[in-house]
Amino acid sequence: MADVAMWQDQNVRSAFEAKARARLDGLQAEIEGKEGIVAVEPESGEFFVGETLGLANAAAFSRYPDKWLYFARLDNLEAAIALPTW
Repeated sequence: MADVAMWQDQNVRSAFEAKARARLDGLQAEIEGKEGIVAVEPESGEFFVGETLGLANAAAFSRYPDKWLYFARLDNLEAAIALPTW
């Protein structure tokens, strides 16, 4: 089960999101020109791209089952959310 501290502790969530956004900024060259949703694992910097949230999640889940990742729309990186893979 994904760590519930992400929902319960604003400091934990803020730190996770800051690290994920920094990783996402560093991936700009690799994700440029792609469409859909990107899922970023902030610790490793590994990322997964899918046409939809479900497809990005499926790709990420195979490597990171039930772990928190940062999902963002590639056409608007500000449209993002931290979610556990499902």
